Amino acid sequence: MSEPSPLLPVLDVQPVPGAQDVFTAPNLPGWRRRLFGGQVLAQVTVAASRTVAPERPAHSLHAYFLRPGDPEVPVRFAVERLRDGRSFSARRVQALQEGVPILSAIASFQEEAPGVEHAEPAPRVPEPEELTADTDLLEALDHPVARQMGRGRLTDVRHVEPAVYVHPDGERRARQAVWMRLEHALPEDPVLHRAALAYASDFTVLEPVLRRHGLVWATPGLSVASLDHAMWWHRPARADEWFLYVTESPAAGGARGLSTARAYDRDRRLVASVAQEGMLRLP
Repeated sequence: MSEPSPLLPVLDVQPVPGAQDVFTAPNLPGWRRRLFGGQVLAQVTVAASRTVAPERPAHSLHAYFLRPGDPEVPVRFAVERLRDGRSFSARRVQALQEGVPILSAIASFQEEAPGVEHAEPAPRVPEPEELTADTDLLEALDHPVARQMGRGRLTDVRHVEPAVYVHPDGERRARQAVWMRLEHALPEDPVLHRAALAYASDFTVLEPVLRRHGLVWATPGLSVASLDHAMWWHRPARADEWFLYVTESPAAGGARGLSTARAYDRDRRLVASVAQEGMLRLP
């Protein structure tokens, strides 16, 4: 974990010269035919944070995926300062490729403040050291796409339940848990860790929908795409240390599936919540 994360250059969102509140950053290496949504979510988080006082961390993000992103085309992030109040700030961000929006988001920021606290407890699951890394599972499939997928995510993912890459879940459960962490270290900057959690939150989130219906990622003709993504950060957490990602799907219909998720740190403290609806089409 001492080696810097290859995700860092992607999160190094920089101002575009001569443009007010417009930023850009490189894309992840092309391990997918379209931009990974988690990358854009992470970059939007950083871009919006660059326009807010550091004592106001992001506490929520609501985004719509409008078009597939092209990994070969740079993304620009145009930030609109909607409001700076006494304790909250709000920003709208458009992620653009060649002048066309691929994602639209609103983020909210708040100064730290005391208040009531409660949280849904984490489930009892094995520790990550007791589980097989998904990279090992994908390598064992002996398929170039599977290997590229495992190596390109920059994230160590370990399923508590059997993974649904090629074999369906016989129990047809609409919930699962995975341990995740970035494969390499991030600096102490809390903005980067919030952004990296957003990046990782787009992995596995729709898998409970697949599980519930006996589907797998390798189902012939299956088409899956994120439609929207909402995230709430409850407290600081490191993305390069293990966190437990608990997901479940309350509903599916109309070629769409809804998943909700909770992220817990190693001490079983709830650090973030997520909701995502995705398109799932079968041939």
